[in-house]
Amino acid sequence: MYKGSCLCKKITFEIMAEPLRVSHCHCQMCQKQHGSAFATYATFPRNKITYLYGEQSLSVYNSSNDIQRKFCKYCGSNVEWLRSKDAPNDVGIAIGLFDNEFKAQVIKHLFIESKVCWEPK
Repeated sequence: MYKGSCLCKKITFEIMAEPLRVSHCHCQMCQKQHGSAFATYATFPRNKITYLYGEQSLSVYNSSNDIQRKFCKYCGSNVEWLRSKDAPNDVGIAIGLFDNEFKAQVIKHLFIESKVCWEPK
């Protein structure tokens, strides 16, 4: 089980599963949303994620026709990433929000053609 929270702790959650996959996304939208070289998400089945507090504090931004990005409307922490049409039951959770230790066995790099020039090779 994983527990997590946003920066201001107005949103807390637990996840009762191991991730389906973990990825570093180097696309420009993730770079801009996270203000960093890439975003790291662990993807879980929606029915394994339980919001303990503050789910109503999530704001939604549709960054494209099929992608929804959810974040805390108070502190701005990036929480969820999901593909609303193709895989509505799979949810990417930003692993920086986890309050307990998380060790990914494999991390896939996505959209490396957008990788920033200042990121080490």
